[in-house]
Amino acid sequence: MNRPSPTSFLDRLEAGIVLGAEGYVFELERRGYIKAGPYVPEVVLDAPEAVRQLHREFLRAGSEVMVALTYYAHREKLKDVGRDGQLEEMNRQAVRLANEVAAEGGALVAGNICNTWSYDPADPVRTGELVRAQYREQLSWAVEEGIDLVIAETNDFVGEAEIALQVCQEFSLPAVVNFASVRPEETYDGYGYVEAVQRLADAGAAVVGLNCSRGPVTMLPLLERIRAATDTPIAALPVPYRTTEAVPAFESLTLPNGDRAFPIQLESVSLSRFELADFARRAAEIGVNYLGVCCGGGPHHVRAMAEALGRQTPASRYSPAMELHPVLGSEEQRMDNWQN
Repeated sequence: MNRPSPTSFLDRLEAGIVLGAEGYVFELERRGYIKAGPYVPEVVLDAPEAVRQLHREFLRAGSEVMVALTYYAHREKLKDVGRDGQLEEMNRQAVRLANEVAAEGGALVAGNICNTWSYDPADPVRTGELVRAQYREQLSWAVEEGIDLVIAETNDFVGEAEIALQVCQEFSLPAVVNFASVRPEETYDGYGYVEAVQRLADAGAAVVGLNCSRGPVTMLPLLERIRAATDTPIAALPVPYRTTEAVPAFESLTLPNGDRAFPIQLESVSLSRFELADFARRAAEIGVNYLGVCCGGGPHHVRAMAEALGRQTPASRYSPAMELHPVLGSEEQRMDNWQN
């Protein structure tokens, strides 16, 4: 049964920016719970406490949406690791974990569907039905466990994104539909990004926008064009990496020695919490409605973004106080803090 939250997703959008947090897969890979390459969230079954802990860290940092860790938890990807027999168990468990932690802080719970690698625009009818079946089974279990919305993300094809939205509408769920803007100007099925987003807005998505691939520098100009083209609420969840006009997507970043940085040598092109805070302020000025961070993001990024929006979070109790540092702070500052 779908669980009503104290304040619905649409009501929160009306009230102001909704802050979310993603990047679960990359963060759990860094912590040793997900295998880079297949990136299947086996951790949901193998180490559920690690998932709970990351949910809690994002919640404490200011995220208002706990995203069920079902990214790549679809039939085709689970076959790659020999666990397609645990498909339902993994999906249900992921939503249960998200619900458990969301209840600790009044957060919303989002079901999650993503690019399937099954869609082929040269054969859209046959492959589209394969995609539709995968989305239907994932969301049927998510709805039974209780979700407030769906995030349909990292879409490379307009055709696949449209199927995702249609399935969300079958379940009467508000949908955030985001594109991964890997190519400089258009989706893999040939739509300019502004047109792609507008098509999904016209089809009834609650929120449309971008996630993954682009860092703040290369996402912001595209967000400005999207904002100018639609009145529908828009989403922005960049990766915290130093993309450039010459290399707009992090999948193509290289290191000085020519090695590929993506996906497991990205540390040297990472952005600081301050740069994500600056992105949050600039995105708010543009008129972004759903804001967050994607692959590579951590709780410190989310807290910095929340504080840049003028919010105090549970984790703000431990925000830096460099005046108390034994080298960087002064004795006078330390005494003032002690006395007060």
